[in-house]
Amino acid sequence: MTSVTQAYEARVAAGALESDPAQRAVLPALDALVARLGDGTPAPVKSGWLSLLSRSPKPDPVAAKGLYLWGGVGRGKSMLMDLIMDAAPFEAKRRVHFHEFMQEIQAGLQRMRAKGVADAVAPVAHEVADKVRLLCFDEMQITDIADAMIVGRLFQVLLARGVVIVTTSNRVPEDLYKNGLNRQLFLPFIALIREKMDVVELVSAQDHRQGRLEGGKIWFSPAGKEARAELDAIWADLAGGAEASPLVLEVMGRKLELPQHVGRMARAGFWDLCGKPLGPADYLALAEAVDVLFIDGVPLLSASNFNEAKRFVTLIDALYEAKVKLFASAADEPDRLYAEGEGAFEFERTASRLHEMRDEHWGKPA
Repeated sequence: MTSVTQAYEARVAAGALESDPAQRAVLPALDALVARLGDGTPAPVKSGWLSLLSRSPKPDPVAAKGLYLWGGVGRGKSMLMDLIMDAAPFEAKRRVHFHEFMQEIQAGLQRMRAKGVADAVAPVAHEVADKVRLLCFDEMQITDIADAMIVGRLFQVLLARGVVIVTTSNRVPEDLYKNGLNRQLFLPFIALIREKMDVVELVSAQDHRQGRLEGGKIWFSPAGKEARAELDAIWADLAGGAEASPLVLEVMGRKLELPQHVGRMARAGFWDLCGKPLGPADYLALAEAVDVLFIDGVPLLSASNFNEAKRFVTLIDALYEAKVKLFASAADEPDRLYAEGEGAFEFERTASRLHEMRDEHWGKPA
């Protein structure tokens, strides 16, 4: 079995990674996690919520300690999680972005409630635990009261079933859902993280995304006639003369419409995408439907358009995870789009991702 350290060293030797002292400092904790996983999977159990009625009274195994890896944006947390996934010596494992996972959980809760199940979280969590031994969440953030109330109960059931949880975040656990509504109800979940997971900080001054090679220009600022003309030229070149038509996606009974699309390329204005009451499900559906997205007119972000800014953050998360190629015009460079006020801290990660998405090799594989 290859350890995380061995896999890291191999990537450095191959030139795929630049050696980073901060990343090296956390490798022993990652190796210890993989060692705790063992080489087996839990005994098979009946799937579905009805299995709760016939489950053996013998308790499921208690999960080995998981890992909560946190630190600044662009420090390599997601890359290190990939190494853990590769090193885990079994197939019953999954890596998923936290937004996407919570959308799946919400859909499962709706199914259970439609069946009249009172405690809908438990059977949904058991369905997850039936399938995985290791569950890796990338970019855990709790900003929604519904997620805050669900996630603690969810983790309790998963851990009781022996699922090992690994997550990355740019916040220390105590800052999750900071200043959120009824936050006192969320505090037991923070205590659960401290008890059941090794909390490891990745301390590095370097944002590895910033230094990546930028390919052809994809971000045009300031937005205006000149930026629009440049985007028009790129669009025309990629469209190859094909006539554009609206793209309409059905998402949970709603319609998400973008004014233009050709094949798997689409174009819309900032307000088309972020000025309407859209959520993660809409942006995940969009990211699955396109390989290239053009966004016109991203404004300066602040408390005055806080809701629109939050949607933009969620949109970029979805595009990033799906490796969608982005072209955009904006009021300023990513680092200066959201300079101060509530939400500025969270936007640092978004700005960093936007820098990474300028890489000439960024995008879905052909």
